[in-house]
Amino acid sequence: MSFTDRTDALMALLHPGDKFPSLTVAQVGGGFLQLPDELDGHFGVVSFYRGSWCPYCNAQLRAFQRAKDNLAEVGAQVVALSVDDEATTAELVAKHGLGFGVGYVADARALAAATGAFVNDDPLFLQSTGFVLNPAGQVAVGVYSTGAIGRLVPEDVIGLIRYLPAHAA
Repeated sequence: MSFTDRTDALMALLHPGDKFPSLTVAQVGGGFLQLPDELDGHFGVVSFYRGSWCPYCNAQLRAFQRAKDNLAEVGAQVVALSVDDEATTAELVAKHGLGFGVGYVADARALAAATGAFVNDDPLFLQSTGFVLNPAGQVAVGVYSTGAIGRLVPEDVIGLIRYLPAHAA
């Protein structure tokens, strides 16, 4: 990636209050994840994970699945997506019993252009990127990573969602 590409990516970073861009990604089990509409009226977690091969991503996805009841208590829904193919993603969903929407064959470059997510070029995948959206589909927090670590965790998301209404401007 050249310096110019990095500058362009940084200019695309989503900031608190920005409307999350419209994205459509095929979903395991059929249909499509249509973001942010999929989360309309709820707090949402949108997680771009590196791939089923990444142990940190697997741990994050399992953590969000384990926290499903606590997330539901604060009105939060979770979606995740990667560049993995359908069969690999379906296997990941089954292996971890994921009960939230998981998208596959995401266009890494298009998502990077729309959100500012960092991309690994060879092999091509999105670096871990996470967003917490408010019920209107606006970014409350964006977490961008350039590598394997640095990502949203359920406890922080739940704490933030509890904090936001009490401290709204």
